[in-house]
Amino acid sequence: MKPYLSIEKLTQRFPDGAGGELTVFEDATFGVEKGEFVVILGHSGCGKSTIMNILAGLAEPTSGAVIMDGQEVKGPSLDRGVVFQNYSLLPWLTTLKNVTFGVAARYPDWSKQNVEEHATKFLAMVGLEGDVIRRKPSQLSGGMRQRVSIARAFANHPKLLLLDEPFGALDALTRGTIQDELLKIWGQMEQTVFMITHDIDEAILLADRILLMTNGPQARVAESVEITIPRPRNRTEIVEHPNYYAIRNHLVQFLGKRSKELAGQPTAPGQTNTPKSVRIDKTETQDEPEDRRPALRAVNT
Repeated sequence: MKPYLSIEKLTQRFPDGAGGELTVFEDATFGVEKGEFVVILGHSGCGKSTIMNILAGLAEPTSGAVIMDGQEVKGPSLDRGVVFQNYSLLPWLTTLKNVTFGVAARYPDWSKQNVEEHATKFLAMVGLEGDVIRRKPSQLSGGMRQRVSIARAFANHPKLLLLDEPFGALDALTRGTIQDELLKIWGQMEQTVFMITHDIDEAILLADRILLMTNGPQARVAESVEITIPRPRNRTEIVEHPNYYAIRNHLVQFLGKRSKELAGQPTAPGQTNTPKSVRIDKTETQDEPEDRRPALRAVNT
């Protein structure tokens, strides 16, 4: 049975300016289950954002396909919400109307009151209430603008939420606060999320699985690392879990060394670039039955 989101032999090539072609990534093949939070890590130039744009329907691959909920992804859709690093708010609309704009398109039969109540609820979930929802984006801090973007995306109830380095432009304290708010909403909505980040610690805190890409060009998704740290997770306590530094060291070692060593390796004839599954769990004992191991998919509350 196929996963909820299936990426099948995805390849992207661009003209290299010299009459040839540059292969950004080749035969990327992986899946994302419904309700799963998956993060992708890799160096700049490996094609992470290109994969994100293809999933969003904003770009077409050279070859391969993206299947979501049994349907091939072709062009943008309200079924896929995107949160960018640069907020992408409409500057002439208020905070509230930036959210109601999408909600009204998603639910055209709703009354204006229902649309505003729905939007207000999601803004409150990211800590935006009162007079602030009547302000325009230019009157908001960077953290507030990103909260609006997150509220807008969740309020539309997309089947897939795509996050393109949403916290990259924020200071550390604001980033941590909004990460916690994101986890809280995700836990309530059980949303399927695919996220790009360069922050290893952020990835471990948020993800169920982390996909690791080799360096580009001709990059590939080489590993799928399960985050064997139960939820709910707390940023001040997660570092004390026995698996935290074991997972972190594996990610650092891959990005610092193996992503370069594995770069540029072509797909063998008749094979697909399915990532290697990696599970690191220092809490397991060899004689412990699998059905007695702690559940890892409990959502944050």
